[in-house]
Amino acid sequence: VGCDRSKNLVDICGEKNFQAFVCDALSVPIRSGSCDACISIAVIHHFSTAERRLAAIHELARLLRPGGTALIYVWAMEQEYRNQKSKYLKEKNGSKDAEEQINTGTAQGPLSDQMPDSSSQDSAGSNRLLNYLKDTGCDAKPVADSRLPIHTNRTSFHSQDLLVPWHLKGGTKKKVQSGDTVLFPAGSKESQELSPVFHRYYHVFCEGELEAACRSLDCVRVQKSYYDQGNWCVVLEKL
Repeated sequence: VGCDRSKNLVDICGEKNFQAFVCDALSVPIRSGSCDACISIAVIHHFSTAERRLAAIHELARLLRPGGTALIYVWAMEQEYRNQKSKYLKEKNGSKDAEEQINTGTAQGPLSDQMPDSSSQDSAGSNRLLNYLKDTGCDAKPVADSRLPIHTNRTSFHSQDLLVPWHLKGGTKKKVQSGDTVLFPAGSKESQELSPVFHRYYHVFCEGELEAACRSLDCVRVQKSYYDQGNWCVVLEKL
């Protein structure tokens, strides 16, 4: 059974005869202890605070029966690891010039959505996680004000908290003065200039950060922690 915040994606699952429903990863409407296994792929790095990221892991653990396992994948800060570039860095899709032109500058965003809420009452696990993050040796620069950097696609990360451009693919229609509609082919220069670009929030994880978050919860045990093509991954077991 799958779940997602996007109704359109869930509808696609239904069209392919997969079971899926719309919900929030922080509050999954499934009975506690009822799942043999859970997977969370490229989800938790979209939560904007350490508390929310920890809460998402805790929610996965709540769903598991004792002895059940979960697999978590998040985007890694280290896109070049042990002298090997990730697949993300190796692939150079689309027009580099267009991407660089779009991605220069920063985007305005409320600081409260980027940084942990100091006024909230943290759990013991969350406090342990935040203390760990302060001591981590990650080279990422913290966000000093209310502006998030916009990432240049297919390049290394220079900040843990950033916005990643999402280029809407497909042919783009444009009405000309005569009233006719012109359809530009996908990938063409004209299509890239007209296609809307959305910016998605990411928190890319430093080495050890995801594992530390999992270990801060008393209800799970980390079975395995590893790096896979630009992602930090953890397999955990419900105690």
